[in-house]
Amino acid sequence: MSPAGQGAPLRIGVIGYAFMGAAHAQAWRNAPHFFDLPLRLELSAVAGRNTDAVRAAADRLGFTSNETNWRRLVERDDIDLIDICTPGDSHAEIAIAALQAGKHVLCEKPLANTVEEAEQMAAAARAAAERGIWAMCGFTYRRTPALALARRLVEAGRIGAIRQVRAQYLQDWLTDPDAPMTWRLDKAKSGSGALGDLGAHLVDTAQWLTGQSITGVSAIMETFVTSRPLSGERSGLGGHGDAGADAPRGEVTVDDAVLFTARFSDGAIGMFEATRFALGRKNALRIEINGTDGSLAFDFEENNLLQFFDGTKPAEEQGFVRILVTEPEHPYLSAWWPPGHGLGYEHGFTHQVVDLIAAIAENRQPTPSFEDGMSVQRVLGAVEDSATRDSAWTTV
Repeated sequence: MSPAGQGAPLRIGVIGYAFMGAAHAQAWRNAPHFFDLPLRLELSAVAGRNTDAVRAAADRLGFTSNETNWRRLVERDDIDLIDICTPGDSHAEIAIAALQAGKHVLCEKPLANTVEEAEQMAAAARAAAERGIWAMCGFTYRRTPALALARRLVEAGRIGAIRQVRAQYLQDWLTDPDAPMTWRLDKAKSGSGALGDLGAHLVDTAQWLTGQSITGVSAIMETFVTSRPLSGERSGLGGHGDAGADAPRGEVTVDDAVLFTARFSDGAIGMFEATRFALGRKNALRIEINGTDGSLAFDFEENNLLQFFDGTKPAEEQGFVRILVTEPEHPYLSAWWPPGHGLGYEHGFTHQVVDLIAAIAENRQPTPSFEDGMSVQRVLGAVEDSATRDSAWTTV
């Protein structure tokens, strides 16, 4: 690569082309059309196991070539960055190989399936950073403008010392007991269920917003439906295949829902819930933070809004204020639409690309780092440990 400040090319290889792969590919395509980037992005290749499907994905998503083996992608000299959009069981192997091969890495969350894998990935990232090779974990909700504004307000001291955090991530795509199996329901592939899929976002968002680490937890986990029809294609959220009453069924080996209480490093306490059985809730990532001087509340199903309570105002003026986060002064918004014209789910991925490219060009650590991903993984491990021991208090 030639010097980044001269608009050098950054050649992207994405592994995976389903839900997350498509979201990431759109972000790589869109970012340079709305933001001034210091590097010139090239969608060089996408990798997947099915020859016909990956070829079609390359055409559909805008890649110039495709591979059916991720190792070949990592070995290619014309790839500078590997974007990992695969199930969690392959994250560690791919990321470590890519970093050792001198490729920057963006890895979807959760970072790994186990704490041990996450620690190995973080160690590989530290070693690569010494050579100017950077790794980032994809917690994209950090790039939601309303949450980024909430972070600004916390950092500015607008809510004072933080006392309580309550966080929920509610979905309902598994409420039908005959919804077919997918890899997300297989612990060997996903590591956990609602805990890793949704709870990881909650943990990262809470720790990032508060600037505090979770130090201990007490948890319960539950699997409501223990078997499901085996799908013909285990991809996306719901899977595809025969879901009839006589269809063969496979064992669900992950949690459907998890709840836990937590303590934070600076004294705050928290309550967390993640479920894929909250009928009627489609993608409700919610978080409320209460401090000594104010409160903040957010719900991704109304993702352009942030609720702010300023407790320092006179009592007769107090009340939650509804902030429509679409002004050019708000995080990321100056590149988009006129005020009042909201953003959506996909924009967080574009902002992720923008921040990652800026960090690479400036030869600095992008965030969330693999260390941040490892921190989340340790909390997830403690939650699972607590739940298996009758909710015993467990130190992270």
